Amino acid sequence: MAVVMKKIHGGLLKIILHPFGSNITKPKASDVLTQHLLQRNFPHWTSYFVKYSSVENDQFGLSHFNWNVKGTNYHVLRTGCFPYIKYHCSKAPTYNLEPQNKFFTALKVINLGIPCLAYGIGAWFFVSVTEIIHTSSGPVNIYFLYQEDIRAKH
Repeated sequence: MAVVMKKIHGGLLKIILHPFGSNITKPKASDVLTQHLLQRNFPHWTSYFVKYSSVENDQFGLSHFNWNVKGTNYHVLRTGCFPYIKYHCSKAPTYNLEPQNKFFTALKVINLGIPCLAYGIGAWFFVSVTEIIHTSSGPVNIYFLYQEDIRAKH
């Protein structure tokens, strides 16, 4: 089921974002996540948006998961909220997040993604801070609703 949904999702995004095709190599969303955490020197938490059109969505189907960066683990809440992908990361010990991942994914399917779309449209109007993330595939802009205090623990 997840494979079918990923193909449908990818096809729709291709039609919407690149109706005439595109040969541009984009960084993976996972690489942007890792590089952001490294550039911020392992923050306690961070919350950002990245445009679907800027990355390859290699984390499709992941809503709540562990992400390890050089021995530091983060709990990541991730959702597609067109035209963005939203990430909320909190430094935390590794934990089995699979039940929560399945629950959040089921909620998105049951709601037909409508709340996620509304969140993305709202974010479009309210993002106010941009940061450049340097990846091996080139720079990517990420967006914030407000300026984060990188030393903040909450």
